[in-house]
Formats: sequence, C-alpha cells, structure tokens
Amino acid sequence: QHWRAPHCRRHCLQSRARRMSSALPSASVSAWGTKPAPRKISIKPLKRKPQLPPNFEADAWARLLSAVQAVHAKEPVAHSFEELYRCVEDMCLNDLAAIVYERLEAACKAHIEASIDVLLGQTPDTLAFLTLIDACWTGHCDEMLTLRSIFLYLDRTHVMQTSKRSLWEMGLSLFRAHLAERPDVGVKVRHGLLLMIEKERQGDQVERSLLQTLLRMFHDLGMYTAQFEGHFLEATTSFYASEASSKLQTVDVPTYLQHAKWRLQQEEQRVKHYLLPSTRKALVQAVRHSLLAEHVSTILDKGFTKMLELNRLDDLGALYSLLQLVDALPKLRAAFAEYIKRVGASMVSDVEKERNLVQELLQFKERLDLVLSQAFCANELFGHSLKEAFEQFINVRQNRPAELVAKFIDTRLRSGNKGSSEEELEEVLDKTMTLFRYIDGKDMFEAFYKKDLSKRLLLDKSASTDAEKSMISKLKAECGSGFTSKLEGMFKDVELSRDVMASFRGSPHARKMSASEVELSVHVLTQGYWPTYPPAEVTLPQEILELQDMFSSYYMSKHNGRRLQWYPFLGHCTVKANFPLGKKELAVSLVQTTVLLLFNDADGIGYRDILQATGVDDKELKVTMQSLACGKVRVLRKQPKGRDVGDEDIFYFDTAFKHQLFRIKINSIQLRETESEAEQTTERVFQDRQYQIDAAIVRIMKARKSFSHTLLMSELFQQLKFPLKPPDLKKRIESLIDREYLERDPTVASGYRYLA
Repeated sequence: QHWRAPHCRRHCLQSRARRMSSALPSASVSAWGTKPAPRKISIKPLKRKPQLPPNFEADAWARLLSAVQAVHAKEPVAHSFEELYRCVEDMCLNDLAAIVYERLEAACKAHIEASIDVLLGQTPDTLAFLTLIDACWTGHCDEMLTLRSIFLYLDRTHVMQTSKRSLWEMGLSLFRAHLAERPDVGVKVRHGLLLMIEKERQGDQVERSLLQTLLRMFHDLGMYTAQFEGHFLEATTSFYASEASSKLQTVDVPTYLQHAKWRLQQEEQRVKHYLLPSTRKALVQAVRHSLLAEHVSTILDKGFTKMLELNRLDDLGALYSLLQLVDALPKLRAAFAEYIKRVGASMVSDVEKERNLVQELLQFKERLDLVLSQAFCANELFGHSLKEAFEQFINVRQNRPAELVAKFIDTRLRSGNKGSSEEELEEVLDKTMTLFRYIDGKDMFEAFYKKDLSKRLLLDKSASTDAEKSMISKLKAECGSGFTSKLEGMFKDVELSRDVMASFRGSPHARKMSASEVELSVHVLTQGYWPTYPPAEVTLPQEILELQDMFSSYYMSKHNGRRLQWYPFLGHCTVKANFPLGKKELAVSLVQTTVLLLFNDADGIGYRDILQATGVDDKELKVTMQSLACGKVRVLRKQPKGRDVGDEDIFYFDTAFKHQLFRIKINSIQLRETESEAEQTTERVFQDRQYQIDAAIVRIMKARKSFSHTLLMSELFQQLKFPLKPPDLKKRIESLIDREYLERDPTVASGYRYLA
C-alpha cells in the first residue's frame, strides 16, 4: 500500500471504515409480522501500524521554509495556507514540533538581524530615518502575524504544553535583542521622536501617526520606560522651564496663566493621541512643576495684587485652579491675607478719610466676599484667612473703629435717611454687624451706640422703630442679653413715658395747663439705662418752669420716694414764629427756644445780655447763636457779619426772613457730637475697663490664692474681651497691691498672693 505524508491520517481512517463495514453481520429477514434481529457493530484494530515516508521531515520543512522565506521577502507563497497548516499539524503529530520551533526561530532571527543591519548608516535625515524604522517594524509585525497563522497549530499545542514563548513573543524578543545590540539605532529613534514632539510644541505640524506607531513599538518591545519615557520627561521639564522664564518676563500674569492652562490641555491631547496613558501622571506633573510650582512666588508678587485691585474674577479663578494643581493654595491664601491686612491697615490708619471709613470697609469686604465665593470656590480656609486679616487690621487703632461703626449705624437709623428701603437698610445693618464682629473694643461700641440711640429716641429722630429693635436683636444674638439689657431698658422707658404722659394729661394737674399755649411732653428715664449726662444750668422761661413744676407734683404724687432731675439740654421744642413775610414753625432745641423767646421783648440784644439772661455756658451759647444767626437757616441777624460769634456782637430778629418750607428744622446741633462729648464717652469706657480689670484680677487670685505674674497676665488676656496692653495691667496690679487686695509672694519670684 502506498502512503503519502500529507494524507496519511485520511487513508488510515478510510481503512478503518472498510474494516468496520466488513464486520457487520447480515440481518435475517423475518416472517410475516415479525421484527428483524438487532445488528451488532464491533471495531477491530489495524493489523499493522502506518509508516511515514523516509523523506517526510525534509520535504515538509522544505515546503514550510519556502513559505517562511516568501513571507520575509514579501513574495507570494507557493502553497496554499491550508496545505501549509496541514503540514505543520502533521509534523507536530509526529513529534517534530520542537524541531519546527527551533528552525522557525532561527529563520526569523536571521531575517530580523538582516533587517536591522540595513538601518545602520542610512539617511541622516531624522524624519526619513523614523520612516524607515517605522516600515521595518510594521513589516516585522505583519510578517509575524502571517507566520503565526501558518504555524498556528504549533503555537496552540507545542507552545502551550512547554515553557516556550509564543510565536509573537518570540518575534518581539528577537527584535528587541537585535535592537539592543545596536544602541545607535535606538538612540537615533529616541532623538527623532523627541525632536518631533519639540517641533509640535513650538507650533509645527508633525505626523502624529508616525509618533504613535514608534512609541507603541517601544512599548511592545518593553523598552518604552527605559529608552524613551525618562528622556522625554527630562526634555519636557527643560522645555517648559525655559519657556516659563521667558514668558514671565514678557507677558502679564493673566496672560501667563492662560498660556499655562493651554499648555496643560495640549499635553493631555498628546497623551490621548500618541503617548501611553501610563505617562500622563508624570508628564502633567512635570509640566505643572515647570510652569507653575517653580514660579508661584513670582506669579503672586507680579500680578496677584493687581488682579485683586481690578477685581478680575476670571483671572483670579484661573490662578486658584492652577495653584490648586501644584498644592500652592497655602501660599495664595497667605498672599490674600497679606493683601487684606496691608490695604485694610492703610484705610484704618488714614485719619483724613475716617469719615467714610466704615462705608469703604463695607465695600472692601463686599468685594473680597465676591472674590472668595466666585474665584476661590468659597474655600473655608480662605474664609478664615479673610476673617483673621480683618480682625487684625481693624484693631490697629484700638478704639476708633468701634466708635466709627457706632456712628455709621446711627446715620443709617436716623430719620431723614432717604434713598433706601427697609430691605436695603436691613442688608446694610447685616453687613455692618460683620464689621462689628471683628472689633475687639465692643464696650467702646456699646458706649457710643447707647449715646446715639438716646438722642434718636429723645429727639424723635429714629427712622424706624422696627429697624431699631432689629438692630438690638442682632447685637443680642451676637453678644448676649447682658450686652443689650440697657438698650432694651431705654426702649421700655420711652414706652412707659407715653403712658405716663397720657395719665398726666387726664389728671387734675394738667387742667391747670389748659389756659397755657405751651404743650408739654416729658420723657421719664431710668438713670441706670441711659448715658450719663452732666448737669447743665440754663434759665428757662417762666411758662416752661411752671409746666415742669406741675409735672413734678403729679409724678411725685404717683411715685413717692423717687427723685426727678431735669436735663434741659436734651429737650426740643416746636416754636411758632410770626415773620412779616409769613408764619413758620421752627423745630429747635430748648436752649435755642430760650434764646428766641428773648426777642419777643426786644428787636436787638447783645451777646453778653443773652449770656446773662439764659445762664448757658459761654461755649455752648456761642454754638447756639451760630446755629440761629450763621447757619443755613438764619432767623436772627448778627452785627457784625461773620461765621464766628464774639462777645461784642449784637443779634436782631430778622424781619426779612423767608423760607419755602413751613416747618423748618434748626435743632440739628443737638444730634451732633462735640469733641468733649466724645472724650467724655471714651474716658468713661476706660474707667469701666479699669473696674473690670480689677474685678478679674481679684477673681483669679481668689481662686488661685497664689499665682505667678506671667500666668496671671495670660489668664487676664483670655478673660477680658477688650484691647489690653501689659503696662495697663501692671498698673492695675500695683493699684490692688496698694489697696491690700494682693501682696507680692516672698517665696516665688514675680509672684502674687491673695489677701483675704
């Protein structure tokens, strides 16, 4: 029997089939209605084992080698792929797989070595060389894929059953080994790749598909990290370090930030198009470091202040987001706080502009809040820095800001504050409360606020009772009920005074007033709630004195044991004036009223005579006469003319006076605060602080019995909430030692002991 190697298995199967058919027994035919007997099938082995032709291995490999060489030469293969596959299969089934693998590896090795050797000494043009290496690598991959399809049976059986590498991995290993033996080729490829990327960064168009193929080659060969990535990151750092230094010298900071943002986006696109994803983190970090981290101080010094001053929110937002990428927000926060302190301290220290200080601080705070919310993403740490910066600069002048904030609120709560609705007024009060929270000397604020509130209530100059009570509620929520108890008591006194006057007008004492043309209204004040007013002497008109006596008699009859003390300087009147050119009603103070009533009996009166008739202090009277004869509304004439009032001046009733309004306000001087009043208020606060310091020292020493000077000072700074200086505390300690509340501890240096 003649055997052919490619068809040996088929012939064997045909022989087995013939033997099986010959072994089948014949079936017997049954009679009518009976079933045939079942047939039995038996399989018998071949009588002798098939033998391979003696030249099977040589012929088979020759056929395969011819195909391998044709693939390497990119020529047509003489045999069909099916025949070649069967040939590989037959050789593997006949224990020739190892030989086939070794011979195939040798053929591939020789071809790869020759292909790489061809690259040596080729064109010096970088792009042309990269094209050659790309063609070599692409050809190698195509060839290995074709060979793997031919030798697929070998790859799926022999390779999997042994420790051999797959055919694809074998090809990669050979290519890698020969490329490593010729380092000039790898260096030239890397240099070309880096040069192409640099040109792209400079704005030139490059063939990204070529970059992608060659970088994938490095990756597939396992050479990407060692041969390319480290050098690429080093070149990236160098390129952007040089660019950053140049840009910062030629463009402004906002432009530089936009450039840095654009560069980061470009590098992200490079990763997307041809770099490996594993390179992204290191690449982005290198770009951020070169463009941003190395130049944070320069960026902040050169442009941060200007961006804040011009309120460039978009640029500030870009700065925040970019510095966040390099963990430089602490430096940005420090620069933000430093800017606030510098600008705020300049505003607070400018004595000439302190009249509008609070309004400017509110605008400054509003602008910074906008930066915080829109540019800095409402970062909580930046909010803390803003708060701490405000607390520091606003207390540079320890007591003055507290006084100015109180006066600002006073101007907003006075009647006549037109141009703002209740909602706008409430918003302004809320913003002002923010400044109030930053102030250390809240006791100073309380003193001035209470004094201004008293004038608004007593002179009926409050714009809105609801706004007044709303402000007190805000203060109570911020500082507690102890802070506002006296302010609330002032409102109670005003409300009780209305009830008292209603009762008085229905009493027998008031019936005596029916003949009088003067209407009386009295505020009865609890002395502990209201500011301390110094007693002042003034000779009031007789009709007013009689009304005072009537009310005193009524009140004492109702409240036995109480004492009434009159404060005429807080009184105000509405005086009916008959001018030749028309009747008017003048809203004036009680002192102004006393002066004007003198002109009912004389047309011209000298200053000395007025001083003697009224009994008012000389300084106070001159201010009063200026308001009547030298102000905007002049119901009196002064001879000689001028702004200042002299002792020899003579005043006349102005018969030519005319005004477009019927009711004219001239008592604005009552709302003004004189320098002496401000000094007295400040002095009272300082005196109260001394009492609080003394009480705190005694309280601490009573609990501790003995205490060192350092610890006592530290405890006092913690307990006392107003601005303190160590010399002031030392003076109070010495005062308590002199008064024998304390003594120096002889056993401890710089120590004190409490004396029971």
